[in-house]
Order: sequence, then C-alpha cells, then structure tokens
Amino acid sequence: MEEARQIVNNIKNGKIDPIYFLMGEEPYYIDKIADFIAENVLKEEEKGFNQMTLYGRDVSVEDIVSNAKRYPMMAERQVIIVKEAQDLSRTIENIVDYAEKPQHTTTLVMCYKYKKIDKRKKLYKAVKKTGVIFESKRLYENQVSGWIQDTLKSREYSISPKAAQMLVEFLGIDLGKIDNELQKLQLISPKGTVITPELIEENIGISKDFNNFELRKAIGMRDSLKAHRIINYFAQNPKDNPIVVIISLLFSYFSQLLQYHGLPDKSKGNVAKQLKVNPYFVGDYVTGAKNYPMKKVSAVIAMLHETDVKSKGVGAVSISQGDLLKELLVKIMH
Repeated sequence: MEEARQIVNNIKNGKIDPIYFLMGEEPYYIDKIADFIAENVLKEEEKGFNQMTLYGRDVSVEDIVSNAKRYPMMAERQVIIVKEAQDLSRTIENIVDYAEKPQHTTTLVMCYKYKKIDKRKKLYKAVKKTGVIFESKRLYENQVSGWIQDTLKSREYSISPKAAQMLVEFLGIDLGKIDNELQKLQLISPKGTVITPELIEENIGISKDFNNFELRKAIGMRDSLKAHRIINYFAQNPKDNPIVVIISLLFSYFSQLLQYHGLPDKSKGNVAKQLKVNPYFVGDYVTGAKNYPMKKVSAVIAMLHETDVKSKGVGAVSISQGDLLKELLVKIMH
C-alpha cells in the first residue's frame, strides 16, 4: 500500500510525527508500520529508557497520556507503542486533549486493529492535524494476487499467476499469513527466483494438482475425469479442504461466468477489468462460458446454494462432505 510506504519513507528521511494512529480491518500494515517505528526511530542504546510497549487491555487512556507527557532520558525523543488499542474503544475519545497538543519529544503509536474511529469526531480531526492517521483497508480476494506479485517484486522475486492464485485460494486474504509463507520461500530461494506451483507444493504443502484452482479449471473445461479425481482427493482430506470454502469459490466462479455472459464487450482487457481477474485467466472464463450457457450457469448457482444448505445439516444430516461434493459434481457436469 502506497500510503504505508510513504509513512515509512518519511520516517527514514527524518520526518517523525508525534502521533501515529494506525487503524483498520487489515492488521498487516498496522503491524509493519509499528514494527518499523520500534526498530528505527531510536538508537539501540536509547531504547532501554525511552521506548515502551503498552497493551490496550492493561492500561487506561490516562495511563497512556501520563507516559506520553514524560520527557525522554538522554535522548531527543521517546517512543510509546500501544498495541491492541481497540480494547480502549469505549474511552479512546478521552485522548483528544493530548492529540490536540501532543508532546513533540514523544512518538505515540496507537495500533487500533479491526476497527476505525469516527471521522466526524474530535479525535480523528485532532490526529489528522497534529500527526498521522492511517487506515489499513482489507483487500478484496481479487486484489490479493496482485499484492503478492508486487510484494515479491519489491524483494527481487517474481511469481507465476497460477502460483499466486494457489496461495490465495489456500491461505485466503490474511496478508500476514501469506507473507509468512512468502518469507519461507525466500529463505530457500536466491533473489531473482520465479516462485512456481512446484516450489509451493514442495515447501508449503499445497498440492499443485489437487486444489480448488485446479478443480475450478477442470469443471470449466468439463474435464469430468480430472474433476472427479480432485473431489475424491478432497473427500479423503476433508480437514484441509472444507466444503464451505469449495462451495464459496465455485459460487464466485459461476457468478463471474454469469457476469461474462452479460458483457457486451468481451475483449480480453474488458473481461479482466469487469470480472476483476488477472488477464492471464481470461481464457478460463471464455472456455467456461462456451461449456456452460447462461441458463446452465443459473442452474449451477442454484445447485451450489442447495449443497451449501445441505452441508449445514438441513435435509442431509447423514451425508458426508465427500458425498455431497460428488453429488454436486455429477449435477454440474451433466
């Protein structure tokens, strides 16, 4: 995220603000900025007396303000990082007086995860005027693959589109979890390496042949044999392949096929833009649309809804996850 990068660059260039209020649904950038401040604002020999980490569940707003008003010892500034500050949500507005006139020898970092403060209230306006307010927004699933590519590029690596999609479908949209896996791959791969599905399979444990991406592709191509092989693999490993995730991904795919059918402009660029997919995968939707006319797509979406209800125990108490998926696949492919 460009805004997070700018905050880090400003600190590197010596522009250090008295307050950083880091908030939002995506904790990854909140942690990254706070960690950077903790590691780089003070020298190592200054940290013992002048850097502290507090936790919202253990302190009050008054405790934070009291510490923030102290003067540093044998250093130009002190750093106070308040983690899990969202635990102070009921009283967070009480910090407004300090935010309006912050101590300029203190760098106060508030890590307010999974929530955000009201932009109409005094605190937001005060911090915006005297410090930095940063909102970390959660990425949509279709944005995460691009984030993976950009992150690896900044570290002098690259990744194939299929490999990036495998990570998204296996790990979801948790950027912290994804970054942990990327760092594992970087440890065993020299800079300049292209991350491939084979590398992911060998080192992360995601099968390059038996995963949701390959299932979706096989169904789109009406490759019944391959699709059944994947479903059988899923049935044997239900904990690693929960039915709720499989149904969700297939629903997303067929919803996109429905959208594709309705597009007057089916050029590659427009399809990628409207369906919010990497242009590399547009061919999969062209093939899928040929194999599934609009009427069939609508019917499949209804089947997915029915299977989802059954998977929750409504009308199908004794049917296993594997049998539900096999039944669904037969209906889709015929």
